[in-house]
Amino acid sequence: MKAFVIDRYGQDVPGRLADIAQPEPGQDEVLVRVHAASVNVLDNRIRSGAFKKILPYPLPLVLGNDCAGTVVAAGARAQRFQPGAEVYARLDPKRIGAFAEYAVVRQDALARKPANLDMREAAALPLVGLTAWQALVEIAGLQAGQRVLIHAGSGGVGTIAIQLAKYLGAFVATTTGTDNVGWVKELGADVVIDYRKEDFTTQLEGYDVVLNSQDKDVLEKSLQVLKPGGHLVSISGPPTPAFAAEQGLSWPMRLGVRLMSRRIRARAKRRGVHYSFLFMHPDGLQLDKLAALAELGAIRPVIDRTFPLAQAADALAYVERGRTKGKVVITVD
Repeated sequence: MKAFVIDRYGQDVPGRLADIAQPEPGQDEVLVRVHAASVNVLDNRIRSGAFKKILPYPLPLVLGNDCAGTVVAAGARAQRFQPGAEVYARLDPKRIGAFAEYAVVRQDALARKPANLDMREAAALPLVGLTAWQALVEIAGLQAGQRVLIHAGSGGVGTIAIQLAKYLGAFVATTTGTDNVGWVKELGADVVIDYRKEDFTTQLEGYDVVLNSQDKDVLEKSLQVLKPGGHLVSISGPPTPAFAAEQGLSWPMRLGVRLMSRRIRARAKRRGVHYSFLFMHPDGLQLDKLAALAELGAIRPVIDRTFPLAQAADALAYVERGRTKGKVVITVD
């Protein structure tokens, strides 16, 4: 089959289109014919080697973390989806490979594709949708009437998180660049901070939740807008000791993680707020809930650009520039 692979780690590694063996599903896995896959910031971080100590993938590695497609075959214990079923998924972090004609997915990570979304739109939803759900619902427990700040509202996670927070009944503030202020408001944001012109800490206060995807400076400043008992959830780090324990990291790595997050955890404690790091996990049941919301019209992926599989390197470079509006998708058909 055709697949986009990297042969070594590095930010300057372009990757290549290769002919490789088609994967075989295990007993609890499903083989999916990939129609589309989305490009995430995570893909570039994996390519750079940022996760090689936590997720030591064998090389050459097929990139790609989420996709939409059609079930082709299933293992002996994977009977929920029959051949021909249209599905979407976030692949197992330990066995990625969505930038290919076929991918193997754990049955419990798979869900029925939303009926009102095409394959491109469905492929754009799993990773960012699960990230938004797990941050706002699972960790922060966002409730109707609460106030949430979502950084980078024009990004892949931000566009879905704004829509999800509004569906939950929250008051939503977001940050974005000048060119995106208008259409981010159309997504449902109640307050939009143009980070090129304004400092969000002078505009916002008394918030219940902040979803951070930005750098260390933005992370620490976000503490200032939270009220006592509020919750700062970061998907860009630093990771916490709880994350290290969940991943089963070695003692030296656990110590390193503890030191990395010591400052932000201490500052959060002094202000009487909670700090959590989220490394999103696959969950087919949560994808079912997101599919239902998509079919209700409560959420819909925003697609910036589409690239064919042969141009996957260009798609990664486009995302690396950090100016996407919504998601970038790779089509495989």
